[in-house]
Amino acid sequence: MRIPAMGLGLIICGILASTAHAAIDGAKPVICAVAEVTECIPEEACQRVKAQDAGLPRFLRVDFKGEEITRIDPSGDDLTSKIERRETVDGRLVLQGAEDGRDGVRDGIGWSLSIDEKTGDMVLTGSGASVAFVIFGACTPL
Repeated sequence: MRIPAMGLGLIICGILASTAHAAIDGAKPVICAVAEVTECIPEEACQRVKAQDAGLPRFLRVDFKGEEITRIDPSGDDLTSKIERRETVDGRLVLQGAEDGRDGVRDGIGWSLSIDEKTGDMVLTGSGASVAFVIFGACTPL
């Protein structure tokens, strides 16, 4: 049986639409894309920067079951952070953790990631010694 081209197109559009609006419930891993980064330094104005200029990844993989977030680095130098706290608040998955950073360097940071369960919109904040980041983006189930 042959499916007319238009019918096949409608089927594909239906599958993509249902995937694009799939709920994020914390059961399946998600991938998150960084869209906007604001960097704040004391006694300087906060400013928008490119993710790579701030040493941040463009993509993150969140593994809810494994309780970790992995920054996906094009160089293959993926770094993983443990999710230390997880809670659902007003339809948002809120994940938190902290990282010590490099040995011998005061570059540790505390972070909080909030993902809207319906839309996948995300806000990631991080703060350390003399720096803070506010990152906006979107997540989708893998």
